[in-house]
Amino acid sequence: MAGHSQFKNIMYRKGAQDAKRAKQFAKIAREIIVSVRSGLPDPNSNPRLRAALTSARAANMPKDNVDRAIKKALGGEDTSHYEEVRYEGFGPGGTAIIVEGLTDNRNRTVSDVRSAFTKFGGSLGENGSVSFMFEHIGLIRYPTSVGKYDDVFEAVVEAGAENLEPVEEAYEITSTVDTFGSVRDYLTQKYGDPIEAKVIWRPTTLASCDENTAQSLMKLIDTLEDNDDVQNVYSNEEMSDDVLKKLTS
Repeated sequence: MAGHSQFKNIMYRKGAQDAKRAKQFAKIAREIIVSVRSGLPDPNSNPRLRAALTSARAANMPKDNVDRAIKKALGGEDTSHYEEVRYEGFGPGGTAIIVEGLTDNRNRTVSDVRSAFTKFGGSLGENGSVSFMFEHIGLIRYPTSVGKYDDVFEAVVEAGAENLEPVEEAYEITSTVDTFGSVRDYLTQKYGDPIEAKVIWRPTTLASCDENTAQSLMKLIDTLEDNDDVQNVYSNEEMSDDVLKKLTS
């Protein structure tokens, strides 16, 4: 179960995301609404809703906000029809970017996404143009305080996960997309709610970025993440510690 973490370079983006809590809560609420409409309002019978509620707890989203989103979905207060969309493109320096969203207006969203790419020296491509440089996997993160590595390793194997890796003060557990739900549920029963649990696109081919390229790329990612219709942004940049330090200072 050896592996190599590709998540260090998300530090800058996560810091920026945490600074926009209201927008983050709105995006989680939209995912909750779509999850309830796509299945049952009972999280025990709705894996997608279960994942959305895990995200809400990890983000410290107030329970009132969660309840309000569920009521909107059930009571018809929100009449918007949200569709799942995915866009792929190239950012500054030839970096590969995948954008996932939930939108009630495809034309508006694709126009906004294309405009952001163009503004920061990138270009929007066709689906499939960059996704081959990523793998679609489940990611679950727990603080290392949940247990000793050997004990957690044993639990991860029993859960059917593919990899366990300690990264800083967390355990990063990865699975296939198909087994993500069962792995997450098994570990939640054993260790409680994780810090994070979601299906992600992890880069398998990395693009090295100098400081100028990294600055432009982060501006592009910030612009995309600031869009209400965008849920997740994934990219394959690789930065040196010096570049990362300058960006986060």
